[in-house]
Amino acid sequence: MASHNHGDGLSGSTSTGRSTRRLALVAAVNFIGFVIELAGGLLFGSVALISDALHMLFDMLAYVMAFGASYTAERFNGGQSWSYGLHRLEPVAAFLNGVFLIPMVGYIVWKAYQRFLDPVKIDPVFTLVIATGGLLVNLGSVYLLEGDEMSLNERGAFYHLLGDAGGSVAVIISTVAVAWFNLPVADPIAAVLIALLVLWSAGKVLRESISILLQRSPIDSRELKDELSSLKRVERVNDLHIWQVCSQLTVGTVRLIDTATSLEERRETRAQVHELLTKHGVDHVTIELIESDETATNQADRVAHAH
Repeated sequence: MASHNHGDGLSGSTSTGRSTRRLALVAAVNFIGFVIELAGGLLFGSVALISDALHMLFDMLAYVMAFGASYTAERFNGGQSWSYGLHRLEPVAAFLNGVFLIPMVGYIVWKAYQRFLDPVKIDPVFTLVIATGGLLVNLGSVYLLEGDEMSLNERGAFYHLLGDAGGSVAVIISTVAVAWFNLPVADPIAAVLIALLVLWSAGKVLRESISILLQRSPIDSRELKDELSSLKRVERVNDLHIWQVCSQLTVGTVRLIDTATSLEERRETRAQVHELLTKHGVDHVTIELIESDETATNQADRVAHAH
């Protein structure tokens, strides 16, 4: 005898609207920061400032892509053909964002190498002012994103922003080194440090998005099996699969061998299993209960004796 129990469906997507608005606002703020930093880098000769501006541009494009994925998933319920809507767009967008960051690292390093071979005099005062403004933009964006539990897209944006903030700090330090200690090499060194921050951001986003796309379990399956097996009337866990459709929607299926002898006991077992999986963050669960051989034999014997 098998039975099924489904959770609350797409309950994990209730915060998508708020996430979408925050991503749109961060994208707009960072586009303004990009324009200011790029203009300053070109006008005042700082390759570190130009590198930080390009980093901010790619981040802005990442936020736009993340916004588009979140906005589409929020408004497309999928009907019968797309059972989970388009929530998979979130990890796909995050993966592409991570991939797009990698060539930018190569470009920044190449520009830094060119500047190392051929140093250019920079205007320290204006560069310092613009870099400080960029840092304030990044810190403001971090403030907008932090707070509630973040989606994968928001976490990707958050990592990018931390990298941007670190890049702005590197520009400020290198500008001070150039102005006060006459060390023009500090500018390309700062650009390389920014490239390393970008690479770290890309790696973080790629690892998380690939884990979702390849359906890696977000929960320790062995530990969860042990907890399920310890429930009353659960003889053993026959099959367990937990995966994520997106960072805010976790799905699970479980097949259990149980020793329940009545419909009421089976309902109680299903409720316990559902409560346990919900506690572990599973939003949508399907539960199948199978009678143990011993229970089935006992029931058959009782029927035979009754005749």
